[in-house]
Amino acid sequence: MEKVLVTGATGYIGLHCIQQLLNQGYAVNGSVRSPERKDEVFEALQKHNTPTENLNLFTFNLTEDDGWDEGMEGCDYLLHVASPIALENHNEDFFVKPAVAGVKRAFKYAKKHNVKKVVLTSSVAAIFDTLEEKTDYDETDWSDPENPSISHYAKSKTLAEKAAWDFVDNEDNPFELAVINPALVIGPSLSGDLGESNKAIAMVTTGKMPVAVPLQFGYVDVRDVAAAHLLAMQNSNSNGERFALAEKDLWYKDVAKVLRENGFDKAPTFNVPVWLAKILANFSKELKVTLPYLGRVRSVKNTSKAKDILGWNPRPAEESIIDIAEQIKEMGLIK
Repeated sequence: MEKVLVTGATGYIGLHCIQQLLNQGYAVNGSVRSPERKDEVFEALQKHNTPTENLNLFTFNLTEDDGWDEGMEGCDYLLHVASPIALENHNEDFFVKPAVAGVKRAFKYAKKHNVKKVVLTSSVAAIFDTLEEKTDYDETDWSDPENPSISHYAKSKTLAEKAAWDFVDNEDNPFELAVINPALVIGPSLSGDLGESNKAIAMVTTGKMPVAVPLQFGYVDVRDVAAAHLLAMQNSNSNGERFALAEKDLWYKDVAKVLRENGFDKAPTFNVPVWLAKILANFSKELKVTLPYLGRVRSVKNTSKAKDILGWNPRPAEESIIDIAEQIKEMGLIK
């Protein structure tokens, strides 16, 4: 039985990766930052009828060596999912240092334990912030860490991914590497913790965002992102490749329309232009975090690489929106 280490076992994407690996018959090691969170992982998986007899959890983190040897022991593959994420733009050290240090540390131990292949979770944030402003991007584009407008999160994903490619390019006899670059990841949470990326949908669903601001994102379902990690791990044609994942680009007004058409009547009906959204952001914490993205059109329209090489087949973004909205409703967050 092949064994896979998944870092960030309590995380939104990591937990879905673990579920799919266990359902496909792999043995799984997972990392948690504190021992108290181990029960949380088992309970979430068992709640969804996932077999857990081949799951072992280890306590270690991105910034210290302790625990990595035990977690990596006997593993054939590594899915390095763990990385800092937050809607708020924390200071640079919150994002960049642990993200880059985590990649270097994970890769050091992967090589030490003769792991065959690593799949790294990156982001379209490592693609979009080029110095040349444009609207359509693909896997050949790279964010520039020196771009004055780059967010700390995007900088962390860019530098972490560059560190990953530098490692395999410069080390003797490295493992194979594939990188997954998803757009905004939405859809059901296995743990009940919505995760940072679903908060964008939650604000619209619950009415905390009273107007539809001019925000556009590419959306992709968390279940399909996890599936892409496994497909990349299993397919040698993914070696040395980046895969941008997005099912569809939607403006907030489109998201609100999907929600209203499916009975979520708290979703806003009034659309506002960029200038008005900027004024309103002074009076709303929820709107303030959207300021850097207002009115910007940045997308990965062509995801044929993931579909052609991996056989990736994502579900419609509208389905993902409704599924997470239903979970938000079940959690009692719609007042």
